[in-house]
Amino acid sequence: MTTTAYTVTGMNCGHCVQSVTEELERLASVSTITVDLADGRVTVVSEQELADGDVRAAISEAGFELVGRA
Repeated sequence: MTTTAYTVTGMNCGHCVQSVTEELERLASVSTITVDLADGRVTVVSEQELADGDVRAAISEAGFELVGRA
């Protein structure tokens, strides 16, 4: 299992959290997603390391910007 934290900008409500979570759940091997709205931090637990480009694309699809790994 791999745990990676990312910083995401633009999230400000529960709907934002839901959108980000739904998009990241579509990535292969993702098992758990935790979003800290106050810090703009998204923590992803997956069976294997995720490609940053895939995570960036999922966050973008949800309407937000991936700043980088936290």
